[in-house]
This record gives sequence, structure tokens and C-alpha cells, in this order.
Amino acid sequence: MERLARQSSADSSLIIGVATSTAERVQLARLLGDADALLLVSSAEQARAFLELTETVSPTTPVVVTPSVVPVLDVQPVRVEPELLLDVERRVARWEDREVPLTRLEHDFLHCLVEEPGQVWTYQRLHHAVWGNEHLGHGSHIHSVVKRLRQKLANLEATVTIHAVRGVGFHLLPTT
Repeated sequence: MERLARQSSADSSLIIGVATSTAERVQLARLLGDADALLLVSSAEQARAFLELTETVSPTTPVVVTPSVVPVLDVQPVRVEPELLLDVERRVARWEDREVPLTRLEHDFLHCLVEEPGQVWTYQRLHHAVWGNEHLGHGSHIHSVVKRLRQKLANLEATVTIHAVRGVGFHLLPTT
């Protein structure tokens, strides 16, 4: 995977991914499948040719992407005031003056996301951190924990939630 660029207009975004192999382009498509518009090409020359055809293009900001890194474009670490706090000893999540009890799995899962807000945690990385092994199975146990945590965050009236990155994993972001 060579480079990735994002082009924005008033109401939509265009992401141009440059990847030399088909496998890398497939990986980019999985990572960026929710984009407004996505163009995957095999060389920088193809990307330049496309950009030359469009007349309303402003300069893009390139982001270097390697296959082992999950890109989070235009997302800075989330610093939400007030913060979502975790009490490790009592296993509770706290938002302002409200708190909710968490199971061990919910606590460990949420701890990962709170530890690096905005950072995408892959299914594999979460599974290893929370369940302590590499077996993923069909993934329903991860989705079950996410569903329960989303409900608990909603009960706290927190302005953050767990967002899914299709085919990749999860991250904690402000609610929209």
C-alpha cells in the first residue's frame, strides 16, 4: 500500500487510495468502505490522471499507509469534557455524576477503547486484550459486548459511543 489521499468538498469526501497489488486494494476497500466516494488505483500516475480530469479539486493531504496500520483519517484523539472514566477496582463506568456497573468483559473492552480514544482497535487486538487468546470464531461474542456497552453508555447519557469500522474493529468517538 503506497499512499492515501483525502479530498473534501462542502458536502462529501473523496478518498483516493494507491496500492500496487490487488490484495492491498481489497484491504483498502474494506477499511474505507463507508467513505462517501472511494477511488482505488494501482499507481500515483493513475491518481494524478484522475485529478487532472476534475476541475474543482483543491490540494490533497497525503497520508502514508502501511498494511499493518489501520488508518483513521481526519480523526484526532478524542478529548471529551466531561470524560468517560473507568473505576478499575469497582468495575464501573462514570459519566459526570452517573455510573453504571460493568462485567469483566465489558470493563476490559471499554478500557481498551478509553485508553486510546479515537484509535481503531482491530477485532484481533481486542480479542487478545480482552479474552487473552487469538481465537476469533464467528465474532458474535464481541458484538454482544459492544451491544451491551452501547446501551450502558446510552443509559449514562454519555456523549461518546462505540463506533464500528466495518471489517476492521471498533473505536470510541463522540456521538453525532
